[in-house]
Amino acid sequence: MFRLIATTAGHKVAAQFSLNAGTGPLHLGRSTQADLATPWDPRISSLHVQLQPAGSALQLTKLPHATNPVFVDGREVNSVLLQPGQTFVIGTTSFELQLSVRSDSSQPPADGIRQLTFDRQSLEQVRFDDTARRIEVLTSLPTVLREAAVERELSQQLTAMLLAGISNADLAAVVGLSDQSQPRILHAEHRFDATATVAPSSRLVAATMQQQKTVLHIWDEATATTAYTQAQGYGWAFCTPFADITGDRALYISGRGSIEPGQSSEQRLQADIRFAELIADIITALQKQRRMERQQSGLRQFFSPPVLEALGRDFDTSLLEPRECDVTVLFCDLRGFSHRAEEQADNLTGLLERVSLALEVMTSQILRFGGVTGDFQGDAALGFWGWPLESPEAPLNACRAALAIREEFSRAQADPDHPLRDFETSIGISHGRAVAGKIGTREQVKVTVFGPVVNLASRLEAMTRELHVSVLIDERLDQLVRGRMTPADGRVRRLLKVQPYGMDKPLFVSELVPPVDRYPLLTDQHVTDFETGLQAFMEGRWSEAWSYLHRMPAEDRAQDFLSMLITQHDRRAPAGWDGIVRMKKKSGA
Repeated sequence: MFRLIATTAGHKVAAQFSLNAGTGPLHLGRSTQADLATPWDPRISSLHVQLQPAGSALQLTKLPHATNPVFVDGREVNSVLLQPGQTFVIGTTSFELQLSVRSDSSQPPADGIRQLTFDRQSLEQVRFDDTARRIEVLTSLPTVLREAAVERELSQQLTAMLLAGISNADLAAVVGLSDQSQPRILHAEHRFDATATVAPSSRLVAATMQQQKTVLHIWDEATATTAYTQAQGYGWAFCTPFADITGDRALYISGRGSIEPGQSSEQRLQADIRFAELIADIITALQKQRRMERQQSGLRQFFSPPVLEALGRDFDTSLLEPRECDVTVLFCDLRGFSHRAEEQADNLTGLLERVSLALEVMTSQILRFGGVTGDFQGDAALGFWGWPLESPEAPLNACRAALAIREEFSRAQADPDHPLRDFETSIGISHGRAVAGKIGTREQVKVTVFGPVVNLASRLEAMTRELHVSVLIDERLDQLVRGRMTPADGRVRRLLKVQPYGMDKPLFVSELVPPVDRYPLLTDQHVTDFETGLQAFMEGRWSEAWSYLHRMPAEDRAQDFLSMLITQHDRRAPAGWDGIVRMKKKSGA
């Protein structure tokens, strides 16, 4: 049986629905005719999704006429197989799927053992006894978890707390299962006899791990088989699993004395079970929070806050698995760094601090505009857009980040006291197909991007030196942003058609220029005149091209490269001219 918990944006529980395994499909929607009615949310259609129990999971299918999207783990879905613990969102309502299992005490005794199982819903009705003692124990849990450096230390602290909070217990342990399905003791403590041998019931531990719910065994006094804890004089034992740590850890508590059905001693035992489950739940929640904090801390250096928010706090890291997608790649480098490193060989620490500050400027702007930071390469930073979330704004945001980086370094150069005053940057941006994704472990994630588009961004960055510009973009990106970038964001100026050294195909390269209010030196008329001169240059009308190029302000050096070629050929295009400039060597610092 499943439970579906519906909560509104204010984390208020709006409804709880029961879904029985084996039943037919159920429809969820705002209509009162829906099987699962959600009248409080106007963004949910009359009939929005179909839910079909499928074994231990739930198949969700968005209905064709539903208006608003369905999100699972931060991504839009039309059909998905939900596992217990997962959440889907429609409008302002979140629906959490829970596995609801009923208490099962009908199993007949076997070998003198009475077995009972408990779910959390049934135990919610059990009243605690010895409340003050139990509260005192619970208040120390966060400190225990924070200060326990390794798992063994945590196990030691937990067993001591269990004995302190469960006065009926004589033995407390943290257990697991070996590969041979035998109990594995992480740590155990006796209340009275510290030297006693601990032999947990293999049947009890196995049943707990298999069902992932608390199982209680009560032994008949005549039972004396070595397979059970009763052989050591214990009359009962229960095992409570941790819900979301590793799936193979549990609390094991046992005590002496007989338990008769219906007696007050059994009621007290149920209160003890509820207390153990509460400890297991708190430990699970605190460890989950700590794991997510480590994960978020690791991801924060790669992803911008909006991307992390869109993915969700508890997102599935499988979303970060490498996959092929369209990306916009930005490669930013410091010009002349190698020469500067030689000059400051006696103060490399100081140089490293300045380079770190420069990289921080680059990465902060990449993250500010929703990009992902990839690996650092010495004094260069790599950023990319289009993964893990696709967005039509990705190419524009890459260009905005590039112009923001250029502006930051321009301000630094204007300040004689700024530590980055003598640093210059060069940026190449390209757009295309690539494989992007994470490498590493769940908690230590590195992200990267592979493909020719990355190499092209690096080539464009290196080419900025020869073309005397700060930011170069490729032809595809020019086409994407030219008609969509507003004058307040920036401008595009086509520079030439070039075949880089080592590449088979020529391409147009363009300069990304700041808006007029931030770069008044170059007016819109200058941009138009330059592109007119470029067209004349490509068509072989080099004297006309010369005239247009020399309308540029003297401080604008983008004209230098073409003017030099025209001058070398006495303003006449060479025989067989096809408009393509072929680089004779690989561009570099």
